[in-house]
Amino acid sequence: MNQRQIRSGDILYLTRSASPQFVRPIFVRVIRVLTDWHTYHGWCWVDVYQLDARGDAVDRRSLYVWCEGVRWRTAAPVLAARARRSAPRQEVSA
Repeated sequence: MNQRQIRSGDILYLTRSASPQFVRPIFVRVIRVLTDWHTYHGWCWVDVYQLDARGDAVDRRSLYVWCEGVRWRTAAPVLAARARRSAPRQEVSA
């Protein structure tokens, strides 16, 4: 059982495990969890920004997801890869 709560600012990777609507997985950044909207147990409504391949917000959406099926990311993969490329390279002495 997943004990972590979805919070504002979280970056989530949504696949079919979060909802059948995500045939194509997407990355989103959570704006807020809509706690006053009624749902089935274990499901929630979230306001999110959908992120593109560069990690930029391209659309605002309200999504209905199974909380146990979401996957957390600290940053979109492209943003992490961009940070690695910009880090100075270390010389290896032989």
